[in-house]
Amino acid sequence: MTAALSKACLRPMTDAVATAPALPAGLLAALTDLLGPSGVITDPADLEPHLSDWRSLYKGRSPALLRPASTAELSAAMKLLFEAGVPVVPQGGNTSMVGGAMPDESGSQVILSLQRMNKVRDIDPVDMTMTVEAGLVLKTAQDIAAEQGCLFPLSLGAEGTATIGGVLATNAGGNTTVRYGNARELMLGLEVVLPDGQIINGLRRLRKDNTGLALRQLFVGAEGSLGIITAAVLRLFPQPRESAVAFCAVPDEDAALALFRRFRERDETAIRAFEYMSGTGIDLTLKHIEGAVLPIGERADHYVLVDLASSRPNAGLAEMLESVLEGAFEAGEVVDAAIAQSDAQRHAIWRLREEHPEAQRKEGASVKNDVSVPVSKVPELIRRASAACQALIPGTRPVPFGHLGDGNIHMNLEQPVGMDPAEFLARSHDIMDVVNDVVRELDGSFSAEHGIGRLKTDMLADWRGGAEYETMKRIKAALDPKGLMNPGKVFF
Repeated sequence: MTAALSKACLRPMTDAVATAPALPAGLLAALTDLLGPSGVITDPADLEPHLSDWRSLYKGRSPALLRPASTAELSAAMKLLFEAGVPVVPQGGNTSMVGGAMPDESGSQVILSLQRMNKVRDIDPVDMTMTVEAGLVLKTAQDIAAEQGCLFPLSLGAEGTATIGGVLATNAGGNTTVRYGNARELMLGLEVVLPDGQIINGLRRLRKDNTGLALRQLFVGAEGSLGIITAAVLRLFPQPRESAVAFCAVPDEDAALALFRRFRERDETAIRAFEYMSGTGIDLTLKHIEGAVLPIGERADHYVLVDLASSRPNAGLAEMLESVLEGAFEAGEVVDAAIAQSDAQRHAIWRLREEHPEAQRKEGASVKNDVSVPVSKVPELIRRASAACQALIPGTRPVPFGHLGDGNIHMNLEQPVGMDPAEFLARSHDIMDVVNDVVRELDGSFSAEHGIGRLKTDMLADWRGGAEYETMKRIKAALDPKGLMNPGKVFF
């Protein structure tokens, strides 16, 4: 059995005390002199949006929000904070699903935002790279790349808010991982400010650079626990010339996997996204999301979204899509399908997938599990985890959905109809343990793309114990000897 989550992990959010302990004498004045009046925020009303996470799991306190305008300013500020022993909580777009960007309730931790560091330092369509500062919003990075005829492919639901620093610090995945990889695979170089203010200038845009340890990889996925990512060299790709999207009803989870294999065997490079959705998830989306429409004739228990794209001229994706689906129909792997004929129809199909979280929120209380297993084990994961949760709490409604193509399924559970939401959420620990028991048996991971944050620290120690976890802690101690970087996150 997996170790149970600590009861502090999912306690209801409570209001924070209005005032927080002051910073050490003279430090606030020194920081204000360094960063300027707009670089140090202490007004409670201005701090308030930074003190709670978007899932309403946590609410903290902080004496100040720091907003440096350059790497040099940040470096100098970090030196002051290091010398004073003041903990620092980096915060990007504040879209963490696991409380990774929240200060604790002590009021002793300053919040660090790089929202003023949002410049594009360089973009090179020949090298196919762009060098950007960490405060740049992901959607803005996508748009700027597109203006140069290039593609930055990282795509996720929070892309209008999430920042480059945040997606790298959490090694964000998203919808196109099956084709382009996670954030780690899209990064060539980093600029990082260490806890003591030293600057690692690793903004090299080289595909091959075998000169010692790849330090940049330490900071991707570390959730700000080792240092602050201030800028990055990102990989770009050619813009697609063709795309094709289909919404398919399939008889079961095995058929969904079989359909993925058909497309992969035909042309693996054409698959941009391959998403699974349950009948319950689509039902909730149609119920709660205005304008959502089922694009096929009848309801089903299982659906797949297929998104193909190619930068090749005359790639023939529409013909390929129809051909593969025809074979799947004959094999009984698809029972109905709709192929988008316009951008509006493609958007409408994708909306059915992207609005799952909002539909679940409107339906009532839900417990979210961001897990991954080998792709071949996805059908077994969905069936076994669903059955285990329904046995645990009769009437629980499984709402599995997500990235079948890379093995990452959001194994979410919706409260039984009529059950008190608080009563259901009080069983969150039990539900997550039941799901994770299945995930562990299938050689999977309890955190596929959301990270550890504050929510899953004791789970990391349980799942990655022994030499692996001890090595992580040694690296943490070496780079952050005072334990000032995002304390209480990742490491238990």
